[in-house]
Amino acid sequence: MITLGIDVGGTFTDLVLRDSVTGTMRALKTPSTPSNHAEGVMNAIRSTGVAPSEITAIGHGMTVATNTALEMNGARLGIITTRGFRDVLVIGRGNRTKLYDIKATRPEPLVERRNIVEVDGRLTAAGEVHLALDEDQVKLACNTLAEAGVEAVAICFLHSYINPEHERRAGEIARVALPGIPVSLSSDVLPEYREFERFSTTALNAYVAPRVGRYLRSLADELVAEGVTAPLSVMGSNGGTWSAAAMAERPVNSMLSGPAGGVTAAVAVASMLSENNIITYDMGGTSTDAALIRGSTLAMTTEAKVGMWPNRAPQIEINTVGAGGGSLAYLDAGRFLRVGPRSAGAEPGPACYGKGGTEPTVTDANVVLGRFLPGHALGGTIELNVDAARAAVASLGNELDLDPERTADGIIRLAVARMTATVKEISVMRGLDPRDFTLFAYGGAGPLHAALIAEELGMRRIVVPTMPGNFSAYGLLAANTRHDLARTRLMPLAQATLAEIEAELAPLRAEANERLAADGFTSDHIQISCLADMRFAGQAFELTIALPENAETIEDIATAFRRDYEERYSHADEGAIEIVCLRVIAIGESEPAPLPDVQGGETLKAALMVHRPVRFGDATVNCPIYSRTALPLETPITGPAIIEEDGATTVVPPGFSAHIERHGNLILEREA
Repeated sequence: MITLGIDVGGTFTDLVLRDSVTGTMRALKTPSTPSNHAEGVMNAIRSTGVAPSEITAIGHGMTVATNTALEMNGARLGIITTRGFRDVLVIGRGNRTKLYDIKATRPEPLVERRNIVEVDGRLTAAGEVHLALDEDQVKLACNTLAEAGVEAVAICFLHSYINPEHERRAGEIARVALPGIPVSLSSDVLPEYREFERFSTTALNAYVAPRVGRYLRSLADELVAEGVTAPLSVMGSNGGTWSAAAMAERPVNSMLSGPAGGVTAAVAVASMLSENNIITYDMGGTSTDAALIRGSTLAMTTEAKVGMWPNRAPQIEINTVGAGGGSLAYLDAGRFLRVGPRSAGAEPGPACYGKGGTEPTVTDANVVLGRFLPGHALGGTIELNVDAARAAVASLGNELDLDPERTADGIIRLAVARMTATVKEISVMRGLDPRDFTLFAYGGAGPLHAALIAEELGMRRIVVPTMPGNFSAYGLLAANTRHDLARTRLMPLAQATLAEIEAELAPLRAEANERLAADGFTSDHIQISCLADMRFAGQAFELTIALPENAETIEDIATAFRRDYEERYSHADEGAIEIVCLRVIAIGESEPAPLPDVQGGETLKAALMVHRPVRFGDATVNCPIYSRTALPLETPITGPAIIEEDGATTVVPPGFSAHIERHGNLILEREA
């Protein structure tokens, strides 16, 4: 009984294998194959040496949807919409995309205006039919789009969030008239009000759907050809898994597929360690992702963007910055040193990979500072070329009149500054003190810089979880199935009753139970929770709160809203309150994948691999290098020290200590 978690990143494809009988786990890394990610996934599976018949489930984190949107190589898109609303996607909100740039231009829409076709049919804001749908015009619209050679169609009608019948009928016509072309309905993708955001999210879904569908079908075919018949599930941006078939239909929900896996894993491990408040810090080869968890609860958002396009699909609130191990260091037009967001990627990669890269990266800077073991294969496969790394950093240093070590230290400091700013955005800028949180550092490059991040923020405690380089892949094993359902209903709270609210929630609950039952979950493994988007009357934006489970009066809901509002914004009014949208979160509890206990080594002396010169600030010290797997449990290591393992390297600088706890997690603590 083998389950696999496979996360495809820009540089590496990470795999975690779990034997559900023994509870043991194993982590592997293989190079990603950007030209065909399915090939990299299959290479990772083959590298396990496990018989295909033994694999019972596969969880997958992917970047296909995100890359398709960011690289602007999605489908040729067509849209059918309500007459008079052809330009909703073109006009957008009319706001400036860059507030202080007088030369800023609006991004090109995902669809050419000529491929947006209007049809007659109109609903009122209450969902009543004002003008019947003209089905003949829908057929003509389909013919027009077919002649234009569209590869995907989005159907976005006014007020369909409250009455989807017109969209559903138009969808039926389109699927007959345009066989083989994916059709996305806004009432399915995002049944919420605000036309631009709903239309944009639906268009984004349709734009990436053909490529995501081809990828998932190709991967499924290759799995079958390999003899793997286990079900394939895909991590969603909301921190829960979806079936591959469901995700192929609504791929807009996979934009944060990879990062969501790491956050999900961090919550699971933090629970094991009784850590309720954590900040996750996931540094990979291309970017760094950060998320804040309070009270073991994921922060969710529907106000995200992919590139410049709104994506209101529910997702974990994750901040991303273009600073990773492969981020390039360079001089800008003003001769200032910059790090990222340009990246060396998987090919050619950092100079130290020996694949032809010549520009210095963050990884090269760490090599120059002595933080990687010479001759050690990075990720188990890539032999580090120290001379190439030094030459790349020295080339940049010559332009700055700095030696390679000072240049490398500057590169690291700039990368840390960018990553620290990302953490501040989700903590300090919201009135939260990062010193009250524990930093969870993972990703291939996260443990290298975690102590520097913590020191900059004043944080005292760091957890480098087991398998940090494959941690997002572990999250694919630890994740539950999750469905987010919503229904827009504008209701002045003072005029509403608990019975009316329950009447609106009832069909959402029923649909949630139906979906989870179809996924194979029984009632004893289903959790349903109810939320509401609420605001003070006159406001334009909402705050999502959990509806009190034992509310006896409407005032109980008002009190909960004011409490959460004050906590978020440091004040709360006494004015009238509105409910804008009701939500249901449906969780299907999957088989848990707890971290097994580890035995640990016998002594620190036995775990010591070697001493070597490592640069810390302006000083070079003869630093001990330890093997993480050989460290004895609960035995403190005083920095400076380097802890090596397959897939990651942890730096314990002066002023920090570290020890391994019983589940194999590495705990770093900063001295007062």
